[in-house]
Amino acid sequence: MLWVYAIPIVSIHVLALLALVPWLFSWTGVIAMVVGVHVFGQGINLCYHRLLTHRSFKVPLWLEHIFVAIALCCMEDTPAHWVATHRFHHSQSDEQPDPHSPLVSFLWSHMGWLFLHNHGTRNYDAYYKYARDVLEDPFYMRLEKNPWLVFVFYVAHALLFFLAGFLVGFFSAGANAGPWIAGMQFGLSLFVWGVIVRTVVVWHITWSVNSLTHLFGYRNYETGEHSTNNWFVALLTVGEGWHNN
Repeated sequence: MLWVYAIPIVSIHVLALLALVPWLFSWTGVIAMVVGVHVFGQGINLCYHRLLTHRSFKVPLWLEHIFVAIALCCMEDTPAHWVATHRFHHSQSDEQPDPHSPLVSFLWSHMGWLFLHNHGTRNYDAYYKYARDVLEDPFYMRLEKNPWLVFVFYVAHALLFFLAGFLVGFFSAGANAGPWIAGMQFGLSLFVWGVIVRTVVVWHITWSVNSLTHLFGYRNYETGEHSTNNWFVALLTVGEGWHNN
């Protein structure tokens, strides 16, 4: 069991159940979740995938680092490891070495593969072969040498969400509501919905590209793997579901 992944994944899913508590609900929190899915989700789709992995376009380095910071707020690993895993997937797509092959099972390709140590991607040779260009950047190398910084980024942005909500709730409390209680309620609402629930949604959207688009959909080209075009995933990911075009 790869506990460094299993513990955060399970913990965040359990924390997401707080969304069922009526006191923690607010429409502002829901809006923050919906907007956040698209904004922070692009840190993965646009930055980790299209920019860093496939080098589909170029941006100034300062902007690239901002995109990476946004991606880190999704807690989906360091840039180098994400890139190495995805490039390795493309080199062995849907075959046995593929880290998240759907031929094992839907659940495995969706998230099960994250819970077990993969010797094919977690070694020096894999990084050197599949992510050497990424590790040439000192910022990404520092993240790789100190992967706990991903957690620091995540916690820091979560605290900012809570603090922003607390301040708004505190200073906008009505005459019959205590400002401290109002601040806590609104701050926790933004934390639960705008951070925790949003994180779970972004995770499952990302994982759906690995699972749904290799199992369900239509094919325009007969390629050597099982990629498909899935309109539902494409809608959620701004085009990532068009996997066989």
